[in-house]
Amino acid sequence: MKIQMLGTGSAFAKTFDNNNALLTVDGRKLMIDCGITAPKALFNLGYNFGDIDALLLTHMHADHIGGVEEFAFQMKFLYGRKPLLYVADTLVDPLWEHSLKGGLQQNPDDTLADYFDVKPLPEGVPHELLPGLRAELLLTRHIPNKASYSLLLNETFFYSGDMVYDPDLLESLVNDRGVNVIFHDCQLHPPGAVHACLPQLLTLPAHIQRFVYLMHYGDDQPEFVGRTGTMRFLEQHAIYDLDDLTKK
Repeated sequence: MKIQMLGTGSAFAKTFDNNNALLTVDGRKLMIDCGITAPKALFNLGYNFGDIDALLLTHMHADHIGGVEEFAFQMKFLYGRKPLLYVADTLVDPLWEHSLKGGLQQNPDDTLADYFDVKPLPEGVPHELLPGLRAELLLTRHIPNKASYSLLLNETFFYSGDMVYDPDLLESLVNDRGVNVIFHDCQLHPPGAVHACLPQLLTLPAHIQRFVYLMHYGDDQPEFVGRTGTMRFLEQHAIYDLDDLTKK
């Protein structure tokens, strides 16, 4: 399994694209989130929406779903197919009613299912998204009163949606569930009101920090290179082989 970071930036970053990713497993591609900058990022990397087999959404902020309308229109009218859409069962109706309906609805009876093969996912239940790719949604805290989900992929790879600092969860994932790669959103400056911030993450035990790769950071990220303990920054557009990461 390989993962390419379409972007590694925070919601307000301009140097870095939205924190979205492209997973490739045996030639099939799943996109994790599709934010405002995702269509351009894909284009710049030589992809188009027709290359995407499935989309998995973590939560409903524009840097994670702002490109979904274009994705839906292109797939329907340019490529003539419905891609798989994996989304938490609690978010299916809000995604359509509060975010996509105004732009996508062409006829009064149109629904999300007119554009996607919708696969609602219950929290805490592993599901095979593509052959060789399993995911379990974990409800993690982000914005009060808005559901946000992180991902446990193939049992040992944790990919945070957007979440506040939760050391108990991270320690449980590593110590009890065998997680050995963590891609974690990181606000570089305190306070960590809706994202884990770097000073908080630096308090993690050393044996956990060595598994952590930082993403969803601000435009001043270059100023923090070398100041992240044993944690490392993910690089925008870089491709990472998960097998290689587990050996580090």
